[in-house]
Amino acid sequence: MAETSFDMVVVGAGPGGYVAAIRAAQLGLKVAIVEREHMGGICLNWGCIPTKAMLRSSEVFHLMHRAKEFGLKADGVGYDLDAVVARSRAIAKQLNSGVSHLMKKNKVTVVMGEASLPAKGTVAVKTDKGTETLRAPHVVLATGARARELPGLEADGDLVWTYKHALTPKRMPKKLLVIGSGAIGIEFASFYNTLGTETTVVEVMDRILPVEDAEISGFAKKQFEKQGMTIREKAMVKSLERGKGTVTAQIEQGGKTTAETFDTVISAVGIVGNTEKLGLEALGVRVEKTHVVTDAYCRTGVEGLYAIGDLAGAPWLAHKASHEGVMVAELIAGRNDVHPVTPDSIAGCTYCQPQIASVGMTEAQAKEAGHKIKVGRFPFIGNGKAIALGEPEGMIKTVFDAGTGELLGAHMVGAEVTELIQGYVVGRQLETTEEDLMNTVFPHPTLSEMMHESVLDAYGRALHF
Repeated sequence: MAETSFDMVVVGAGPGGYVAAIRAAQLGLKVAIVEREHMGGICLNWGCIPTKAMLRSSEVFHLMHRAKEFGLKADGVGYDLDAVVARSRAIAKQLNSGVSHLMKKNKVTVVMGEASLPAKGTVAVKTDKGTETLRAPHVVLATGARARELPGLEADGDLVWTYKHALTPKRMPKKLLVIGSGAIGIEFASFYNTLGTETTVVEVMDRILPVEDAEISGFAKKQFEKQGMTIREKAMVKSLERGKGTVTAQIEQGGKTTAETFDTVISAVGIVGNTEKLGLEALGVRVEKTHVVTDAYCRTGVEGLYAIGDLAGAPWLAHKASHEGVMVAELIAGRNDVHPVTPDSIAGCTYCQPQIASVGMTEAQAKEAGHKIKVGRFPFIGNGKAIALGEPEGMIKTVFDAGTGELLGAHMVGAEVTELIQGYVVGRQLETTEEDLMNTVFPHPTLSEMMHESVLDAYGRALHF
């Protein structure tokens, strides 16, 4: 049994864990990181990156079919599913290797194996060579989360898929049911629907993309339906009956239950934190609904033990995990200028077609919080760059406090909005008011001009619509 001492041990090498390790090493700490499967975690290997690679393939495929609109010719357009998947996996592998390189560059000790915490300040790692014991006064848990599975809807990899199966399909679904319309569900629905799969999305809430602003959700729904998707809201899949090559779903909606047959089902009904087998209960760590309870600085209440990223709860976003990792590393290193990550200033992005992005309060949330508000909107059809790109369908919406001019929230749907949203994120971080945004000069011709126009519209000053 090997035993080694460090200043900090990180459990989990996803976007939270590996970034925490790098930042701590930069600050002069002796750091070890434990990973049981893949450097880079779910995001890099099975989530954020490979899904975007596949969605890019479907986007190009879609554009090839529109070649005539751009004065181009593209005959016999098709796709090779195996090649699409191979490209996605190659990109994930490349970035996985990149994380390993960063660990070496920053002199972080990497231990591959499954970790548990037998005592405070101790991490036991089961490796292929036996058990290795790591000791440190500071331990950062970054074990992430996995797909939630509901009774009766469990994945089998054949007819019923999780995100992992959907990323490495052995066949192209002909008729697909997607259960859940959050970011994961909608992205896979968009990918497969674009490649020609007959796609149905079932959402238990009263609208798809339920965390988004209602107006944006409604706009997106119309676009998805124009693309041929079937959207069923306020509906629930009660059971799945698996047959030979088909699965029959009992779908309840409006008090009636109907049976519909599909050849593939993707379950995207949320995630659960990876808290098992760590020994958290014995240490006195509080776990609620599979997630570790922490304070604003990711402290668990057990001295020297922190939890970051998906393990520590919503929002379940890689960039939130990374910033929490940096914050915790700086806290451990003794920096006195550490600020907690504020969830309401973290952007959410969904890479379907059209893209969706948002930050801060929705219009409804702002009203519920007691704000008197001013709301601005600007459509893509009023923007020259959007028309030139052939992307006139979309909208940017901004919500301001009527009294102070504070930017409470921003919500977008349309081409490249996942890139545009960062402008408003910076604005919120700098406590920007409507006057600052109105007086900012946006370059022309760009999609970003719509951000300016949306602000102007909130105050009755829009110029181009």
